[in-house]
Amino acid sequence: MKRLLIFFLFLGIVHASQEDESALSLEEALTLMAQQNLEIKAAQLDVQAAQKDAQSVSGMSWGKLNLIQDVARSNDAGNVFGFKLTSREANFGDFGFSEFLTPLGQAIGGAANGIPPSDMSGLLTVEPKDLNYPDDRNFFQTKLKYEVPLFTGFALSSYSDIKNEMTKLKSLDAQAVMNEKRYQLRKSYYDMALLQSSITNLEKILHNIDRLEDVTQSMIDAGYAKKVDLLEVQAKKGNVKRLLMQMKSNEKLLYHFISFLLNQKIEHIITPTSEIAMPTYSDDEILQRNLDIQKASSGLIIRKDMVQASQAGYYPTVGAFAEVATADNTFLGNADDHKAYTIGARLSWNLFNGGIDSAKIEKSRIEHLKMQSQVALAKEGIALKIAKIRTEIASADEEIASLEKEFQLANAIYENYLGRYKEKLASMSDVIIKQSSQIEKILQLQVAKNKRNERIFALEKLANGEN
Repeated sequence: MKRLLIFFLFLGIVHASQEDESALSLEEALTLMAQQNLEIKAAQLDVQAAQKDAQSVSGMSWGKLNLIQDVARSNDAGNVFGFKLTSREANFGDFGFSEFLTPLGQAIGGAANGIPPSDMSGLLTVEPKDLNYPDDRNFFQTKLKYEVPLFTGFALSSYSDIKNEMTKLKSLDAQAVMNEKRYQLRKSYYDMALLQSSITNLEKILHNIDRLEDVTQSMIDAGYAKKVDLLEVQAKKGNVKRLLMQMKSNEKLLYHFISFLLNQKIEHIITPTSEIAMPTYSDDEILQRNLDIQKASSGLIIRKDMVQASQAGYYPTVGAFAEVATADNTFLGNADDHKAYTIGARLSWNLFNGGIDSAKIEKSRIEHLKMQSQVALAKEGIALKIAKIRTEIASADEEIASLEKEFQLANAIYENYLGRYKEKLASMSDVIIKQSSQIEKILQLQVAKNKRNERIFALEKLANGEN
């Protein structure tokens, strides 16, 4: 019999150790969440997208190089003549000189032979068929064109700064998502610890009720108690079982939520064994680290850059371009002989547009002033939250200390009344009432500790991190 007991004890130890190996500690869960959580991944992708936007604006300062390949076929008189001229193949025949020179030559020859020339004004009305009705022609033009902005009134640099600040804002948003998920995960772990502690206490009470039920039954058998006493005990036992079932259901829900945060099924965790220490941040440190204030400050910088960008309308813009091209009726035919180049620059200056630019500048300045007020308001609001949370934590500490003493007293009173019931100095109703007081204090302690943990996590979240 002893060997059998030792064998089962060994199996229990092995099973417990296997569960501990598969159970996740809080630090392991935090690391896993940073890699697996879908919301964190989405926020990180938003940061990467913002970085690409910033790169696209910065790249505009380098200009653009385009390869343009035109392929056409036409018998339109203007197009055909243009095609030939672009490919440097136009000749006098294209102007219809073959139809113009014949009557002109005849007139010149007659004059040489002493024949007086007739009216030659009709030559000017000749419609050259070669020019007006050309044959179909193919056109292939290959062009390489480079355009670069030289001066944009500081618009490009302002927009580049704006995009960089937008990237910073997205990074702060991603950090806020990370902080929120860390807050939810850590709170879930500590909620689980408190829930399991309450379950343990209720199981002890249920065990005591089982003992009380046996004692009551024995006293009924001996004629010292009534059946109604046993019914009262059994009713209280059902009530405690119902509370235990609710708590175990909440435990399952917590596991589901932790699985959601980690994006994989979690069935066992290692709950924290110590209470959360009060953060040591000063109010000034929290204000400096707070993400909302940092985001408001970035927004203020963006508004300032937008004022500068709107002022670009008062400045001229200067750009330069250069292109090389070759054209022929075949692809890259006689490319070297038909090549051409163009270089140039353009200045554009809007001297009057009905006051639109000045209105935009004033609007940007108003938005900048509004953002300054919002930054100040954010600081005041966070300072108010800090004071409120610190007050709530202090109140929760006092409540927990008081409830722990009350719980100890409730336990002592219950044991006292249980002894008095056995001596027939108290009724079963009195014992049940004192046991109800035990359960009430357990639940109140869990609520108070949950509130304290939640407020400490909230203070850490305001400070953008853990203590």
